[in-house]
Amino acid sequence: MPDFMHTALTSFAAGSTAKLLLAAVLGGIIGLEREIKHRPAGLRTNLFICVGAALFTLLSDELAVEHIGDHTRIAAQIIPGIGFIGAGSILHNRGNLITGLTSAATLFMVASIGMAVGGGLYMTACFATGLILLCLFALGHIERQFNLKLLLHSYEITGQSSDIMTTEVNGILERVHSMAQNVQIAATRQHIRMQFDVEATRKEQLQVLDGLRHSTIFSGVVPLGPVEAE
Repeated sequence: MPDFMHTALTSFAAGSTAKLLLAAVLGGIIGLEREIKHRPAGLRTNLFICVGAALFTLLSDELAVEHIGDHTRIAAQIIPGIGFIGAGSILHNRGNLITGLTSAATLFMVASIGMAVGGGLYMTACFATGLILLCLFALGHIERQFNLKLLLHSYEITGQSSDIMTTEVNGILERVHSMAQNVQIAATRQHIRMQFDVEATRKEQLQVLDGLRHSTIFSGVVPLGPVEAE
């Protein structure tokens, strides 16, 4: 092999490897945030999508040069492909609750970051990654603190009569104009266990928990935490 061809191949391989590694890092950072929040599309999913988008962008350019074709043909198919994956991450359950919208949108953005890396727009890709992380961390916190978003929290209470417990819970939830969802009741030898979800703002959730704890009807009250809806 001539020296100039060897040098060109080595340079191309080094450049492509660097791009794929950068895509893996950026996609992995976003995926780590999703993993920490226990989302279905976590670390590996976001990393793979970012690297895959970068690789397809590289292939689109290189194959077009080699075979004299459209440089954007392969890369253009990334968008509908990611739309298909994103649709699969959206779930409709718990009555009217729809989850996974943020995960689907994040996957869409991660793919665009991979394409930016594959196209050599490194600063753009890094800035977009930082912007996404800022939105995922900061905006979610702001929504909760300023009661801009309804949260779904689970609770478990224990008592001696399911009918009396249900009446008491409904009375407490009436104060915040909410209703118990996904109610589950189980009897043990010592007491009756009831689990239920409540959809309300952060401030209203605190009022519900305070009302449950101050009730003389329940022998035990345990907040089970948020049911993560995006």
